[in-house]
Amino acid sequence: MILQPCRKRFRILSNSFKITVLGSSAAIPSQKRACASQWITCNNRSLLIDCGEGTQMQLRKFGIHFQRISHILISHLHGDHFLGLPGLLSTMNLLGRNQGLKVYGPAPLQTILETFFQLSDTQINFNYEFIPVRTKERTLIFEDTGMRIWAFPLKHRIETYGYSIEEKQLRLKVDKAKAEAFNLQPTHFKFLSQGIDFELMDGTKIDHSDFTLPTHPNRMYSYCSDTAPFEKLASHLTGTTTLYHEATFLESEKARAIQTFHSTAMDGAQIAKSLGVKNLLLGHLSSRYPDGQKHTEEAKTIFQNSETVEDGQTYEIL
Repeated sequence: MILQPCRKRFRILSNSFKITVLGSSAAIPSQKRACASQWITCNNRSLLIDCGEGTQMQLRKFGIHFQRISHILISHLHGDHFLGLPGLLSTMNLLGRNQGLKVYGPAPLQTILETFFQLSDTQINFNYEFIPVRTKERTLIFEDTGMRIWAFPLKHRIETYGYSIEEKQLRLKVDKAKAEAFNLQPTHFKFLSQGIDFELMDGTKIDHSDFTLPTHPNRMYSYCSDTAPFEKLASHLTGTTTLYHEATFLESEKARAIQTFHSTAMDGAQIAKSLGVKNLLLGHLSSRYPDGQKHTEEAKTIFQNSETVEDGQTYEIL
């Protein structure tokens, strides 16, 4: 019989970890690709990375309940990455949102939003918090029982950040044979699976780690857009299992990529290979390209598990 757990209990949640691409174009949207934005679900948390023009239309088009979004992460202040944000916040407000919302991004974004709300006479009636991102290293900016969010600097023409979302495993697998050999009962298994240490009636202290099996490494999704290649990027991406990397240009336009502080598909493949990630997703394609087939082909010459994303597609984080 259990007297009391030694740590606070928490609810077991789904361990789904997926992204839905809302927009994968570079500066100019096309008929097939909207401006940059991605919707992420991790352990029942709902996040948005970047919010280019038209993002709320994409959310509606793909049937996503945007009022459930709790975190919005903005990479930088080029219009194709944030111009949809004032409108999305206004719509959330008009629809009576009462859930809190955290918005992260470069510090000047706060002034932009406040100016918009002031000039448009918009009163945000839900708990909205802006958290400025200022870092020259990979920095933990949020953590709860289900996930961690990291921010790190990228190399672009203006202040730009990438983000990593790391799952935290919510349920451990119980070694039933070992637990039963110690005369633990099924009623104890719930505490063990939640990582809770407890005491038996006779005073015996049970350490959950003694009766649970090793877990798989946490999955981590890292988002890199926009950036030129740079040496320190790999250290910012430690632990990444699925990498999204911008591929604005093909290798034939390498000079243009260098000039504009962007990357090619092969640049993304090089960093994916050096990190040993499980798969690479390419996006942020220039509107000069009708599709992403050649981007995928080029990347695969270096890193086989490469794929160019499509708007509206959902990808499991491996």
